[in-house]
Amino acid sequence: MPELRWRQRLEPAGYGNQDQIIPETGKPCQVRFPEGPESTASLRKGRGGSWRKCRRKGRGHRGSKSRKSAPGSRVVGMSASGAVGPGHLFRPFSAEDEEQQPTEIESLCMNCYRNGMTRLLLTKIPFFREIIVSSFFCEHCGWNNTEIQSAGRIQDQGVRYTLTVRAQEDMNREVVKTDSATTRIPELDFEIPAFSQKGALTTVEGLISRAVSGLEQDQPTRRANEEAMADRIDEFIVKLKELKQVASPFTLIIDDPSGNSFVENPHAPRKDDALVITHYNRTRQQEEILGLQAEAPEEKPEEEDLRNEVLQFNTNCPECNAPAQTNMKLVQIPHFKEVIIMATNCENCGHRTNEVKSGGAVEPLGTRITFHITDPSDMTRDLLKSETCSVEIPELEFELGMAVLGGKFTTLEGMLKDIRELVTKNPFTLGDSSNPGQTEKLQEFSQKLDQILDGDMKAHFVMDDPAGNSYLQNVYAPEDDPEMKVEHYKRTFDQNEELGLNDMKTEGYETGLASPR
Repeated sequence: MPELRWRQRLEPAGYGNQDQIIPETGKPCQVRFPEGPESTASLRKGRGGSWRKCRRKGRGHRGSKSRKSAPGSRVVGMSASGAVGPGHLFRPFSAEDEEQQPTEIESLCMNCYRNGMTRLLLTKIPFFREIIVSSFFCEHCGWNNTEIQSAGRIQDQGVRYTLTVRAQEDMNREVVKTDSATTRIPELDFEIPAFSQKGALTTVEGLISRAVSGLEQDQPTRRANEEAMADRIDEFIVKLKELKQVASPFTLIIDDPSGNSFVENPHAPRKDDALVITHYNRTRQQEEILGLQAEAPEEKPEEEDLRNEVLQFNTNCPECNAPAQTNMKLVQIPHFKEVIIMATNCENCGHRTNEVKSGGAVEPLGTRITFHITDPSDMTRDLLKSETCSVEIPELEFELGMAVLGGKFTTLEGMLKDIRELVTKNPFTLGDSSNPGQTEKLQEFSQKLDQILDGDMKAHFVMDDPAGNSYLQNVYAPEDDPEMKVEHYKRTFDQNEELGLNDMKTEGYETGLASPR
């Protein structure tokens, strides 16, 4: 009998979490998977290293009679979560990694309807993302096929790679082309439409060779039916083959609305002068083709009052990329305006984020609020800080610039605590390499800030918002607060430039619309 070789397989992981635990002991099951068609058939029939037999008899734990391991066998431990160890699931793409072995799965051949072998390789492209490379071969009829699939989600934006091929080295650049990508060579007026080919991990030269093979495939049939058409295609094939010699520069454009295609930058992380990467927002038609947006309903839905509702929409966690939900609520602040509060809570990793957006437009004038803190009860005042607002505490010689801490809807006490946490947890002021003088200043600043929070020290709290979208509660409203001063001022040119208002031209639009036809 030929000696069986043993290796890691991932196929039984699909039975689910409960099937991977031995019922008698509650411990993970250790299974050996033999390699080759005979051993795969034995797994299906319940012989050899059968998964079901192991689960039924509880083989592999103390007290049960288990079969001895075959020589050179490799034991794969499966946990309750279905993870396979050791090693990471996605390894960097390298020919020198001996542990990076493909996963073999017996599958049906769609040419002869007998069983062939599919090999899956889970790998990671440097400076890109994870992909799955699959290769199928049928030993009965010789049919073979290769394909790649993105292991990640569809990106938020589409991507367009424009490569100017000037030298032979550019033909060796790695290319990841998904099935949703469109390939164009403007110099030849040549285009490969989306979804006309399966995804591929290849090079620029391989991409051209694949196009040549596709055109040559039906040439015998064309010569029998339309000889003139076949001659023109032969001439075009010659032009495609001449591109491989790079006698003159040409342009290769890969446009992928899913954002999962990739062209290698051999100079990474430095800029590549020959490669231009453009990210763009997808059109409605592209989203429908990718299955991201359903067709518009024929009947108009009934109007709902969403002002008092908490809206929820699906998103991805910025930390672990797991699916999460974001809650959004429109809040009316008394004696001010409407704001939008958004909060995201990830159940997978526990990461939480919250953000406040202004519900209105940029005000005609900027706003500066100066509040004199005189009593501990002032710490309970509501405070809205937009992302364009800066904060200043003159007594502490402290100033917080725009966009720091983002938009917040909190209290005065919460704002001061966020400032203290931001300053004291600066990594450049911690450890043995920090400056002793700077550390003492930070300790003194923290002590004075604690005195303000406890009401032992009076101070001024200044909020300066050029957009006019920040707010501090007036407990005497609608009367004036004797300790709070609100000033409205005209923005400078630089402030309008930071807000992007100098480039906005809104004059004359109504006149143009009202012009006679």
